[in-house]
Amino acid sequence: QVQLVESGGGLVQAGGSLRLSCAASGLTFSNYQMAWFRQGPVKEREFVARISRSGLNKYYADSVKGRFTISRDNGKNTVYLQMNSLKPEDTAEYICAASPKIFDTTPEDYDYWGQGTHVTVSS
Repeated sequence: QVQLVESGGGLVQAGGSLRLSCAASGLTFSNYQMAWFRQGPVKEREFVARISRSGLNKYYADSVKGRFTISRDNGKNTVYLQMNSLKPEDTAEYICAASPKIFDTTPEDYDYWGQGTHVTVSS
């Protein structure tokens, strides 16, 4: 059974930092690109960041570039999202996902999704 389990969400003031983790099981982790998406009450799901299977290539939404860093530890089957300089508009449920595709991806390319972890950024 494949599971993606996020953790690390919480309440933080604007300008603060959080690190999210997503632990994967039931799959060969190194064979999958990993990504973070987010969704809020008044927003549709949006792409945040993704990382290649080896961890050598990283891609970010313009809204988070320079503030967020995605990384992975294939030995621990875990992908991380370090979030710095948080803004109220970053408030959302953060969801990790796994894709077998090698290059560019769309949401339909992701085979597995976690349940999400909530992040609230106060002013």
